[in-house]
Amino acid sequence: MKYEIILERVKVVKLFKVLNAVPDNLDKIRARELWQETDQGSGSVIAVLDSGVQVDHPSLKDNIIDGYNFTDDDEGNPSIFKDYLGHGTHVSGILAAVDNGKGITGIAPKSKLLILKVINRKGRGSFESLIKAIMYAVTWTGPNGEKVNIINMSLGSPEPNEELHKAIKYARSKGIVLVAAAGNQGDGESATIEISYPGFYKEVIQVGSISETDTPSKFSNTNVNLDFVGPGENILSTHLNSDYVELTGTSMAAPFVAGAAALIIKIIKHCEPHLIPMYVYDYLLTHALSLDRFSINQVGNGFIQLK
Repeated sequence: MKYEIILERVKVVKLFKVLNAVPDNLDKIRARELWQETDQGSGSVIAVLDSGVQVDHPSLKDNIIDGYNFTDDDEGNPSIFKDYLGHGTHVSGILAAVDNGKGITGIAPKSKLLILKVINRKGRGSFESLIKAIMYAVTWTGPNGEKVNIINMSLGSPEPNEELHKAIKYARSKGIVLVAAAGNQGDGESATIEISYPGFYKEVIQVGSISETDTPSKFSNTNVNLDFVGPGENILSTHLNSDYVELTGTSMAAPFVAGAAALIIKIIKHCEPHLIPMYVYDYLLTHALSLDRFSINQVGNGFIQLK
């Protein structure tokens, strides 16, 4: 297997064995203000293309609807999508950790997660696996006829790939909202350009990171195709061994937007399926908090807000 895709590196900040908290970032993006209207994202399915998941994590197990392993881990067994890194588990918690009062709560805590493992235990993956996972997400049907609404990709490569771009365009034409991390190769300078694919493709919502004081994270990639920024520093979420950790990176910012999309989709009425990505983007654009004191290469259209 040729490795071309890597996880965006993240830093473990703090580890918690037990906690009971709704992260402040839910309120920073005003997610809970949409919970009643959207039934916390019930009915939305988010495909998480990442390093797998801890399937029995108490904050996640009830929201994992299905999964598939596209890597060489566990002898390539497609039914074992175990997370050996914690990255996919952390991203999954930001998206949809259950609201049970016993841990953190995700942005769309009643949405379901389709876990598509494309990154192996070494943190590497291939374009071939990523393309297969995208196409799998497009054609997947759940036990009750559910379909994938959103794809989250907190990963990237400095190299473009035409077949990947074709798969992304096809998924979007089928009404799937695609979200990806901008990448963590930034140097803190707005004038220098750092590009990571698939985030840089215009059909994908590319998400950068901002700090707890709403300033662009130094590590966050800057480029002309950046769409929005989300919280990406010291983000508390689920991890291996049923723990909770704080991680930092654009990998954490992307699922804030993907989770937001799971809620927004619930308030889009009478819309042709292929137009859903456009309506979601328009909602995000309309409600984003302007950070115009910074370059658009650093913050795109601003900090996502749901109200």
